[in-house]
Amino acid sequence: MSANPKARILAEALPYIRAYHGKTLVIRFGGHAMADDVLKAGFARDVALLRLVGMKPIVVHGGGWRIDELLRRTGKESRRHRGVRITDEGTLTIIEMALGELNQELVGLINRHGGRAVGLNGQDGRFIHARRMAFPAGDPDATELGFVGDIEGIDLDIIELLLSRNFIPVIMPIGVGVDGTAYHINSDLLAGRLARALEAEKLILMTNEPGVRDRAGNLSYILAAGDAEALLRDGVVEGGMRPRVMAALEAVRQGVRSVHIIDGGVPSALLLEILTAEGVGTALRSDSGPPFLEASRDYLLAP
Repeated sequence: MSANPKARILAEALPYIRAYHGKTLVIRFGGHAMADDVLKAGFARDVALLRLVGMKPIVVHGGGWRIDELLRRTGKESRRHRGVRITDEGTLTIIEMALGELNQELVGLINRHGGRAVGLNGQDGRFIHARRMAFPAGDPDATELGFVGDIEGIDLDIIELLLSRNFIPVIMPIGVGVDGTAYHINSDLLAGRLARALEAEKLILMTNEPGVRDRAGNLSYILAAGDAEALLRDGVVEGGMRPRVMAALEAVRQGVRSVHIIDGGVPSALLLEILTAEGVGTALRSDSGPPFLEASRDYLLAP
């Protein structure tokens, strides 16, 4: 790339850097990007860059592929019900081991690029309050899920303290019950709840898909909450994308300005989505207020 295009790219990023300076971004990192060393290192570099230019990124990571790998290696069966991993005590131990390894690796990579990352488990300071997840009463297909957790609440003190000291929290999705029992929590669910609790500027969900597709199968670059709800209701959004869109809907309806669903397999997808006009995935917004593009333009160009 010649000097002029590079300069144009940098100039295009400037209003976004200005607009999001000091703003909180909650980023859910998962999917194939976590299993690719190059993409993982690039993600860590991009997170460090966002912190160094004044934004406040928080990383919540998954690790399903690594959990499955360790389960196979130890000869344990991986059982699921409606997409949720059934988690007995032995499986929970393996989950904590896999997530702990990934957490330490991400922290090290971010720090290597000049960030100041701190790894957190929901049991640290008992800041993620969880309870055993259960299906609704009367559900004919209800199954005992074991140590799978739902979130009762999040104590933000430790997060706010770290952000105030320019640290980057890197959170593994483990919560703790009132009796000290550990629970594995869906990372999309945790990222969404954390973004809502912090009233974050953005929630970014990195997946294995380019974004949300419409009824014709085309990528929706901008999606209003009502339209997303209709796609869910009509069964257009299916599989692993369904819980992510549901988490996105809850977030924008409870104070998060926008939710972005992007493909983590695209190099520097995080920077492209946050710092360029085109982006690389789907941006979901609330139904209220002016059209998204006009609001963004006014917001970004405000003095």
